[in-house]
Amino acid sequence: MSKKSISDIADQIESLGKSLPEPARASHSTQPPREEYVEAINQIFALFRLNYHNQYYAAYPDAEQVKQVKKLWLESLNKYSVRILLQAAKSAIEKSEYLPTLSRMHEQCLAQLNESGLPDAHQAYLQACQAPSPKASQSWSHPIVYLAGRDTGWFTLANEPEAKAFKAFEQHYQKYLERVLQGEAFEMPALPAPEPQAQKPLDKEAQLKLLAKLKASTQL
Repeated sequence: MSKKSISDIADQIESLGKSLPEPARASHSTQPPREEYVEAINQIFALFRLNYHNQYYAAYPDAEQVKQVKKLWLESLNKYSVRILLQAAKSAIEKSEYLPTLSRMHEQCLAQLNESGLPDAHQAYLQACQAPSPKASQSWSHPIVYLAGRDTGWFTLANEPEAKAFKAFEQHYQKYLERVLQGEAFEMPALPAPEPQAQKPLDKEAQLKLLAKLKASTQL
């Protein structure tokens, strides 16, 4: 890709971000400030420069090109948390002798999520459909699978055809997933306290023994 085309793509992404309505751009209060992402991208490129010295300078021969590539990566990868970005960069360096591309970084970020027990949307949907009741007491691969199922409605998952139910489930799951990508943690809701069991009635023999004991205790 030429230097000019990289700059053009980066500028297009920035323009697209500015054109979004304000609520869509700031929908998650858990997202770290932009400065943290800038610092993370700078750290990642510093690691790449140290580990892929010759490849790095062959791919990015001048400072202006590095600036434009960083800008592109920043706008493309900021849906992940800073922690995931740094872990993904470390994993990419450990697993490959070649300088990672932007596409490869996305793959590594998703791999970090999979290691955390996050299934893809369809796997999560199947898990939600197959979980027996009571749902909250089951073992879930991740709490957001349960939460997305709850928000979709267990009746819907059990009775609607997959073409309809999965679409509804996927919308809820994606919203929770985006919050996880930004570093928000989720836990399963606390189970309600079990209702006290009714006392089992005494059989006839036990009743007679209790009556005899009460009579004995009332005698002077």
